[in-house]
Amino acid sequence: MPPLSILDLAPVVEGATTRDALLNSLDLVRLADELGYTRYWVAEHHNMEGVASSATAVLIGQLAATSRRIRVGSGGIMLPNHAPLTIAEQFGTLAELFPGRIDLGLGRAPGTDRPTMRALRRSLESTGEDAFPNDVLELQGYLAPASADAVVRAVPGQGTEVPIWLLGSSLYGAQLAAYLGLPFAFASHFAPDLLMQALQIYRATYKPSARHPRPHAMVGLNVVVAPTDEEARVLFTSSQQRFLGMVRGQRGKLPPPVASMEALWTPAEALQVQRMLSESIVGSPETVRAGLAATWARTQADEFIVACAVHDHGLRRRSYELLAGI
Repeated sequence: MPPLSILDLAPVVEGATTRDALLNSLDLVRLADELGYTRYWVAEHHNMEGVASSATAVLIGQLAATSRRIRVGSGGIMLPNHAPLTIAEQFGTLAELFPGRIDLGLGRAPGTDRPTMRALRRSLESTGEDAFPNDVLELQGYLAPASADAVVRAVPGQGTEVPIWLLGSSLYGAQLAAYLGLPFAFASHFAPDLLMQALQIYRATYKPSARHPRPHAMVGLNVVVAPTDEEARVLFTSSQQRFLGMVRGQRGKLPPPVASMEALWTPAEALQVQRMLSESIVGSPETVRAGLAATWARTQADEFIVACAVHDHGLRRRSYELLAGI
């Protein structure tokens, strides 16, 4: 079985505040550190009432300061929203403060809507996603050892060589990660359709790099573990309701679980949500153990990164505790 890591969107749940969500993330990273998880990543999203991780680098600094061993990073920073130099300075600062513990996962999507893109960038005149490969190379250059002829330097940043990962939910990310010789994380926890094809392309076309002589593929999963299959299924309805809201164009705080989804969605909506959440493993420890083994046999993932959107923080903690036991 491959190593396990955690993806945290710092969910703001119904009946609680953004502060509660951030404090829960600090509590969860301490638990993950104690339980032996490999990484703890947070994701950049904007203008979403139910996600508290928009200031991603700031939150990563707090998570790293709160923990001792675990690697902490972004899953990911949405690079089209930022100047590469800014990200190099932010993550260079983190790497200087927490050496050997910071990861920089990069995404190509803006992670928000068009009006918010304008608010983030101040202008839509930049080439945005189309400039992504050049932005990645520019960012790598800022984090590389200092060059005597460099006109612009990232201070902090230069020489830290913060590990860069490429994230994706399409074949583009797999192709670019393979071409650049970088580790690759596939967002199958919400966009699973192209997972197997992306993994095949990434591995078949991978060009070894000095830092990464072999491909390293991370697969995103939704995992909810509870003492019984039935309890886990009920807890998972919070995620199902959130994705149903996405299907309907409605985004809000994470709702509490319900006994059944049948009265909440139409058959067509149920199919859409189930397709988006098809890379989910929900159940008792025995059920989840079998599901992880089957997923690993199918994907040969080098690492799993696990999202767990459970409304009650105590039960979310318990899920990650049970998963670590598996």
